[in-house]
Amino acid sequence: MLNRTKVLISMLSNTLNTNEIKNAAGAEREFTRLSTVGRSTEFGLITEAPAYPHRLKISHQETGSGTSLRRRSIVRFERTAGGLVDTTKTEKTSCYLVLDYPIGNITAVEAGEVLANLLSFVATTGAATTVLFDGTGNGAVALLSGGL
Repeated sequence: MLNRTKVLISMLSNTLNTNEIKNAAGAEREFTRLSTVGRSTEFGLITEAPAYPHRLKISHQETGSGTSLRRRSIVRFERTAGGLVDTTKTEKTSCYLVLDYPIGNITAVEAGEVLANLLSFVATTGAATTVLFDGTGNGAVALLSGGL
């Protein structure tokens, strides 16, 4: 069996309120746990309007066995807002990160490497060491503009 001592298994707090989540301006957004069922949990923005939910959803699924065991983990934010053109409609936007890796055949070090690659690409601009929350990181610009 592989040594997975570098994997930190933790349970998130029921209230995420100490800068765990920020908005585009870098300001803290406070979320509270709404439910946990099996390997899935959902948080809601504490100040959300009932008609416009703003949610954080985390889920994990494992398939296979032995060296073919894989875990697929998803962290997803969803936000509902009023339409700007057709103001009679609400629209949902979601952004999520999926980590799919063979936990039965490699350690979390390899998965951590590709996770670091993705986070740095989305939230920085090349040689800069500042984390950007405003969507101006190289990868964020590609996501928001549809660019390649």
